[in-house]
Amino acid sequence: MVSSQSRVFPRLAVVAVAATVALVAACSAPDRSPSDSGRAAASLDDTTAVACADSSGAASAGLTLPTGFCATVFAEGVAHGRHVAVAANGDVYIAIEGTNPTPKALPTGTTAPPPTSFVALRDTNHDGRADLMRRIGTLGNTGIAIAAGFVYVDEGTAIVRYARADTALVPAGKREVVVDGFPLSPGHRARNFAIDTTGSLFVNVGSATNSCQVKDRTLGSPGVDPCTELLTRAGIWRFDANRLGQHFNPEARYASGIRNGMGLAIAQDGTLYGTQHGRDQLHDSWPDVFPEVAYQAENPGEELIQINQGDDFGWPDCYYSITERHLVDAPEYGGDGKKTTRCTAKKEPRAVFPAHWAPMSLFIYPVTGNFPDRFRGGAFIAFHGSWNRAPAPQTGYRVVFQPLSGGESITFADGFAGLPAEEIQPDRAKHRPVGIGAMPDGSLIITDDAGGRVYLVTYQGAVKP
Repeated sequence: MVSSQSRVFPRLAVVAVAATVALVAACSAPDRSPSDSGRAAASLDDTTAVACADSSGAASAGLTLPTGFCATVFAEGVAHGRHVAVAANGDVYIAIEGTNPTPKALPTGTTAPPPTSFVALRDTNHDGRADLMRRIGTLGNTGIAIAAGFVYVDEGTAIVRYARADTALVPAGKREVVVDGFPLSPGHRARNFAIDTTGSLFVNVGSATNSCQVKDRTLGSPGVDPCTELLTRAGIWRFDANRLGQHFNPEARYASGIRNGMGLAIAQDGTLYGTQHGRDQLHDSWPDVFPEVAYQAENPGEELIQINQGDDFGWPDCYYSITERHLVDAPEYGGDGKKTTRCTAKKEPRAVFPAHWAPMSLFIYPVTGNFPDRFRGGAFIAFHGSWNRAPAPQTGYRVVFQPLSGGESITFADGFAGLPAEEIQPDRAKHRPVGIGAMPDGSLIITDDAGGRVYLVTYQGAVKP
């Protein structure tokens, strides 16, 4: 893999996001000082609510996209759809969350689907809408991938695979356990993963707690020091995707200090990237340190990280301060919002986004895709949306594009929530983006775990520079 110093990103300023502001992101390089600030990221000035229809005459999906793009509905009724993988022939595979002890409410008028591990979709007449749906397995969670003739699926405590022929919608192979024994409850349950061309299987094992307090989410409770969770949680573990019968073990830890890395992706050069969900409740747990509730609405930043073996990204000792524009000590470990005593050896993020947007998946666009050149090799990130930005409006609920070569990010797709900005709440949002993948021609597939919709985003014309 390429070393962490192979790319240098410019540091961009991060500022508070009001309901009417599309996005502000920061790209950071550890060797630059916080005073090296630049441009705020692009807003939606270059976007439009596109009215378009697929060849069957279906209505547009109503998303706001850059000029030249169009979103239509590829499928409906895929309840609790999480991450997505697309085969070379265009078959679409979506992991179905099924291990949550309190399943999400279904959209009005729908009935509960049978227990499912993943859904397979096919557009047989090439009209832009799936007309075949098959449900496979009985236990699902978040992650899914296609590699070396297999569909790999996250079942929560295990990663399993099914052999799939190149043109078979339903895998003919039996369920095989690749790795089992992952810790699951309490805490972050997604065991999403990425597989590189050598067969390395990188798995996210999120933290059990918010900030490794002695008593989780409790006023003034100090942090466990050192945080023993890091032995088995809050990091990335590496296994062999080609070997069956492996078991989770602490020795397989690849990187640490990642509270919940729900987005993992391999760039074309083999570099591993991820996203990290920032912690919650800075004011609620530490009002003497952060007397203004607005501080926890705008902190910490959500992170895009580049991951090498042995990296430590700072959780729980540190969090990314939007104000200071770098990692600072957490209050559980003596922090005051400015001190960096415990953070000097931690790895800074490569890009930072507003607090609590909840990055759910990371997709690096192929260099052969039919999107314009500026998108090729860059990162699309699905933000599920906030629940804890009060008193600021809840926001996120969008897909963002971030060039990996540095430079401005943009809100690529917005409007999923289907509500005015000031009315958005997670339990009222009509759709919430989760998974991102690409069809063989480069069109994007985006899943939604709130309304059960699967979107198809196509490129149809010139984009403003």
